[in-house]
Order: sequence, then C-alpha cells, then structure tokens
Amino acid sequence: MNEPTDTIKSHAPLRPSGIKPETCMACGTCSAGCPITGMEGFDPRKIVRMVLENRDQELIDSKLPWLCTMCGKCEHACPMGINIINIIRDIRGQVDRDKVPGQIHKGVELCLETGNNIGLPGEDFTFIIGDVAEEMAEEEGFEDFVPPIDKKGASLLHTLHNKLVNTQNEDLVHWWKIFHAAKEDFTMTSENWEGVNWGLFSGDDEAMKIIVGRIVDHMDTLRIEHLMYPE
Repeated sequence: MNEPTDTIKSHAPLRPSGIKPETCMACGTCSAGCPITGMEGFDPRKIVRMVLENRDQELIDSKLPWLCTMCGKCEHACPMGINIINIIRDIRGQVDRDKVPGQIHKGVELCLETGNNIGLPGEDFTFIIGDVAEEMAEEEGFEDFVPPIDKKGASLLHTLHNKLVNTQNEDLVHWWKIFHAAKEDFTMTSENWEGVNWGLFSGDDEAMKIIVGRIVDHMDTLRIEHLMYPE
C-alpha cells in the first residue's frame, strides 16, 4: 500500500544534516529532556511516532501541538538530530486558523494590520514611550535620557515585546537603564515595533515572513548592524 505523500512527515523541514523522522529510535531521550512531558498527555516521542504512523489528522485535531513551548530541548537531546520543533510547527500550521487556541491567531492578524500583537495605535505607542521616559528621567543619573526612535545609524535595533509597552513598563525601563549605563547606541521604531513573532509560534509561515521582513526593512532603512529580540 502506498503511503500518502502530503503529510506532516514530508513537510517537516530537515536539519542541515538531512536526518529524517524515520530515523527515530523511540529511545525517549526527547521526552526526558522535555520540561512538560506527561502534562495533559504531552510526550514528544509520542508525537514523532504518530507522525511516522501517518496519524496526521489525529494530531491536527488534538491539543498536543499547542501544549509545546517550542523551547527546543527535545531536539537538542535527540541523538538522531530529528527536527521535532518544525514537526510541531507544521502540525500547527495545518490547523484551521479559527481553531487556533487562545489569542495567538488574533494577535497575528493584529500584527499584520497594525504592526504589533495588541493592535496599539501609533500615537498611543509614542505617548507611552514618552511617558515612561519622563518618569525614568526623574531618577538620578538618567536626567538626560531620551528614548531614541527611528534613529539612523544606531548600532542596535531593540524590537519590543508588547508587554513592555502595555503592562510591564518597568521591564522596559530596566533595558533602557542598561543601555544608558553601557552607552549603547540603540533605537526603537515608531512603526512595526513588535518583536514577538506569533506567526512563528502558530505555524503561519506567510505571516511569519511578513513580520520578519518588516524588521529586515528597518535594519536596512535605518542602517543598523545588530538586532535584539525580546524573546
């Protein structure tokens, strides 16, 4: 009997070594390295075996791929070098977008539309950055601090996690203080400032490429050498 060709197994990108999922020995090293093995039935070895058994739809319909944190410990531990994380991403990518759990897909849509995962308008972003900077400038040693935005020729582009702007401003201040003390020549951008790529996490390759492409455009337009991701 011929096996189906359009499968997760065939889609899953390979490591440069060219190692295929079929080389899995079911040794369980991936499961031993995974920090959530056993939680709600999650087990990376089980997922690889299901892929090899062509149980694709069962995986697509299950919650298993969404339990994964994508930390990569499983494939780092795998003695055969199987790219388990890309298997997880491929499963997620085949889930109907309306069935993607939580706010992940909504965040992707908002990022494509507004440049950030929470849909924060540009004027609100500018106001928040300025307000936080004013509070920081009231502290001794930071009186001259002004947050650089869209600065050409800076050494470092600091992309932001939306939480730094929305609910965890104190963490944003921590980074600014480190940059200021180190005399780091950095900048942020007024548009498309989000650094957390939910297209990557949700398996939406097209969205992922668009979001990454915006950051690449910033690097080119502002002539910046180094990039800092928030995660």
